[in-house]
Amino acid sequence: MPCEGQLWRPPSEARSLIIQATIGCSHNLCTFCAMYREKQFRIRDLAPTLADIREAARVDPDITKVFVADGDALVMDPPQWLGILKALKAEFPHLRRVSCYATAQNILGKSSAELEELRRAGLTLLYLGPESGDDETLRRLVKGATFADQAEAARRAHAAGMKLSVIVLLGAGGVERSAEHARATARLVTAMDPGYLSALTLTVIPGTPLQRQVDRGAFALPDVPGLLGELHTIVAESEPTAAIFRTNHASNYLPLEGRLPRDRERICAAIEAALAGEIPLRPEYFRGL
Repeated sequence: MPCEGQLWRPPSEARSLIIQATIGCSHNLCTFCAMYREKQFRIRDLAPTLADIREAARVDPDITKVFVADGDALVMDPPQWLGILKALKAEFPHLRRVSCYATAQNILGKSSAELEELRRAGLTLLYLGPESGDDETLRRLVKGATFADQAEAARRAHAAGMKLSVIVLLGAGGVERSAEHARATARLVTAMDPGYLSALTLTVIPGTPLQRQVDRGAFALPDVPGLLGELHTIVAESEPTAAIFRTNHASNYLPLEGRLPRDRERICAAIEAALAGEIPLRPEYFRGL
């Protein structure tokens, strides 16, 4: 099945069918992100998207999970989404989950009734990357949303019956706001109360606005102990109801997994052991995006 440009998906969607219903990211201003910069954002016409679904079903009708790409596919209007979800349900009788990337802006741009309709039609999981709970860090990253926006978006998604997978970004505040970033992010995780929580580590990518900030001395990434310290703060201070927690992304120095708050002490102990040099970290050459 042809696609436009490189496709990106969460680690947990490794075995999912990926349907490219939008091209690029409707926001595409985040200073650290290079994932969609070569693409001009647009929503694909429905007909070719439905043709892709039919072709995928011809190849493998037993698909159980579908991830709808690109960067924030929730931006599509409900009629477009409903056409896609109807086709997925018709073509894949064993379908258990449809998911997509979303932003707080996408969620807040839809009414409660629209979100509920999409959930009933089969869109059950949203991947939301607030990155930070610190409003100053969010402003510097040009995320386009505040702590309050992210918390309200999560509340609306929960009310619609959708599950949330939240991604936070170690190092997002730089050295200057490392402590503020970590503490505020822990508060945001508590406010958003996701079912799934992942931490990634910021990578400075050549050609991004963040790289230009680094070049002129306006941003410095915390060192590895500083990044692990942020992770410790987020784990120690966040209070989700029951979140599956992972740091299994290739960008991270210390892969961890567990449930929060149930496994908080064990996870914090592992971070402390890594800081003390008692647990080996992922070598730099094994890290990636």
